[in-house]
Amino acid sequence: MKRLIISLKTSTDVLKNFKKAYKKAKNQKLRGPHYEISFDNRRDFDLFARNIHILSKVLAFKPKSIYELAKLCGSDTSNLNKIILFFERIGALRIKEQTIGGRAVRTPLVDYDKIEFDLAA
Repeated sequence: MKRLIISLKTSTDVLKNFKKAYKKAKNQKLRGPHYEISFDNRRDFDLFARNIHILSKVLAFKPKSIYELAKLCGSDTSNLNKIILFFERIGALRIKEQTIGGRAVRTPLVDYDKIEFDLAA
């Protein structure tokens, strides 16, 4: 099971964690892959938290296109596309581009089974 950890940390804390992970990797003491998105500003974290329902709909319904996802969410395609691009930029989902019936279709995919929040102060 792939799980994604979401945290709100300062850039200094993120750098410290990166150094620790690098040392573990160098000494070959890593247990396995670790997927984490750390936000260093409240605005992006709030945007993620407000729109997490979109990720759950992608996981549950596996829509074939962003248009189909917009119908499931009951939102405008252009607004949803901005949120999808944000999620893609931070690594929470990926877009698979393919041609179906001569039309370019962008399919949103979430590679994680579980999303956890680490909000320790």
